[in-house]
Amino acid sequence: MKHAVVIGAGPAGLMAAEVMAQAGLRVTICEGKPSVGRKFLMAGKSGLNLTKDEAPVPFMEVFAEARSPLSPMIESFGSEAVQDWARGLGQAVFTGTTGRVFPKAMKASPLLRAWMGRLGDLGVRVNTRWLWQGWNGDALSFQTPEGVQELAADVTVLALGGASWSRLGATGSWAETLAAKEVALAPFAGSNAGVQVAWSEHMTKHLGTPLKGVAWQAGPYHSRGEATLSAQGLEGGGIYSVSRGVREGHALFLDLLPDMTVPQITSKLQAPRGKASLSNHLRKTLRLTPAQIALVQEMSRPLPDKLRATARLLKALPIKNAGLRPMDEAISTAGGIRFAAMDEGLMLRGLPGVFAAGEMLDWEAPTGGYLITACLATGRWAGQHAAEWALSAG
Repeated sequence: MKHAVVIGAGPAGLMAAEVMAQAGLRVTICEGKPSVGRKFLMAGKSGLNLTKDEAPVPFMEVFAEARSPLSPMIESFGSEAVQDWARGLGQAVFTGTTGRVFPKAMKASPLLRAWMGRLGDLGVRVNTRWLWQGWNGDALSFQTPEGVQELAADVTVLALGGASWSRLGATGSWAETLAAKEVALAPFAGSNAGVQVAWSEHMTKHLGTPLKGVAWQAGPYHSRGEATLSAQGLEGGGIYSVSRGVREGHALFLDLLPDMTVPQITSKLQAPRGKASLSNHLRKTLRLTPAQIALVQEMSRPLPDKLRATARLLKALPIKNAGLRPMDEAISTAGGIRFAAMDEGLMLRGLPGVFAAGEMLDWEAPTGGYLITACLATGRWAGQHAAEWALSAG
């Protein structure tokens, strides 16, 4: 039997291993950490968002520049296929009001256990604490608890992740190894990251409070979703979706009342104020929360005198910030192996028999099911083409 080695045991690597084993290859997974799927399990702590039940065109639009190369992969294994795959592992799924799809168990561990059981039934071997060191001649080299170990592989799939959450295994250190092999790489950058804000003491009592029912904009990127006032700045799905715009240098704006127009807000502000403070007037007429009012004052004190100017401010509150939080804190990363460095099957052009998948590739997408779907789809695509390549090599 041809021997396939998968390096990295996240969703992309496990999917590549599954399809190669189903194709008849002997498969070994090598993972540098003590257990598999660590970032996958972390994602499941807040409810494992597997995919999004969305039409193909808007689904693919979120991948921006990477839409074209990723399209055939996600068309082959998109939202419906991901849901069927989860059900096939005994995990019922449901679709939330926003179209996000979750396992009914609302966590990753039951799905991962079932998946590893399937891989075991297929004869897949798993080596943990095997940290990839590159190649020694044609052999793959690993640092292990027993010292340096080498594996000969007929075909290899790299699925080592990006460069965030290094404690879970995605260190990005593989980039140096591939750069030495003249593989074209795009530099890493934080994606789906929090925004860093230096709060005044005025905001201390509001830290930890979510901003709900709001919308965000940074350049061409728009999002409607909540974010939390954290000690370091802003965190949450709403802000993650526009973090790319912040990274690219666009100003960040908050719409506190996305369901109202400026004239409608102005009309409400014209209600008699009496002796009420401006804060109380904003709370009573517009139902702004104390945290929202505090944020308006934090970012734009003194507030405008004119009601219409105040309304415009509430629709586009500029958020002064110091850019994104450190890349290692980001949910995912942009950058990685450029698609031009690979053929249509995700084999590295300069390294025959070596394929890559998942967050190692140069693409990014917002949270909401897109990340895991693309990792599964690229892992499956790489695994299929790796198996074809190995079996055709004679």
